[in-house]
Amino acid sequence: MAAPRSAKSLNFPSFCLGDLSYVDVQEYLKHSDTILIPKASLEQHGPHLPLYCDTITATEVATRVGEQAGILYTPTLWLGYSPQHMRAPGFGAGTITLRADTYLNLLYDIGRSLIHHGFKRLIFVNGHGSNVKVVDPVLRRLRYETGALIAYYKPYAERYIGMLKDVLEGPVEETPGWHAGELETSQVLAHNPKLVRMDRALTDKAHAPQWLGEAWAKKDGMPDAEFQGYQYFQFPFDHEEFTDSGTMGVPQRGTAEKGEEAFRRFTNHLIDAVEELEKVEVTIKNQDFTEGKAWLP
Repeated sequence: MAAPRSAKSLNFPSFCLGDLSYVDVQEYLKHSDTILIPKASLEQHGPHLPLYCDTITATEVATRVGEQAGILYTPTLWLGYSPQHMRAPGFGAGTITLRADTYLNLLYDIGRSLIHHGFKRLIFVNGHGSNVKVVDPVLRRLRYETGALIAYYKPYAERYIGMLKDVLEGPVEETPGWHAGELETSQVLAHNPKLVRMDRALTDKAHAPQWLGEAWAKKDGMPDAEFQGYQYFQFPFDHEEFTDSGTMGVPQRGTAEKGEEAFRRFTNHLIDAVEELEKVEVTIKNQDFTEGKAWLP
């Protein structure tokens, strides 16, 4: 793990931007121009996990990084891009989704505001995989317009298990890192076991939507479907078309210990990454977000 940072010595009540005054922000900027932006979604996660599940992941990682290493982080953005989790009108799934253009405008305004104040390195800590489908244009716009260092961290294990290979027990065919399965159940248990209803937990796997017919197969939550054994096709699927319960995996394999270890590893990994990213030379241009009153219609 990285060496202690000078900002960690600041006498702050926390390193959450929302907990501080502008005097604290000014003091922090004397030590660092890095800020974390945790963001995720509010969407159904099967019958046993809270809709806040992805937001819990982003919040836990950003908060632990911030408090352990003295890195400022914003309050978590709990709105994301989740149209595939809406389900039928009146079903009561609870999902709240943003339209893609609304979401991109929101991220842009957050980013430009932070750059305006003096932050040069913005690291989005993303807890919801489907946000990745739409964010590239706004990440590029922030970088191209301002010169800021823009990074996107994804502390989860969907299709890419990464550093959690020895933590997750489920074999690949159980899609261990997928929606409401072993990992997400473990992480919510580590966060607050009262939010997990294991009495409702169901084992479930992805399957090809019935309307595609028997020639197609589907094994995980990506937009891909297999035809003749190859994944050359992608579809704008809705979640309920390929998983009946909203779960993919075996949530019964989840434990608070696995969740805690996952959070620990992601936290240490991001702390080390910040140390390296702060070595990168960054030159800001177009810093003034108030010029021309950019937020007016």
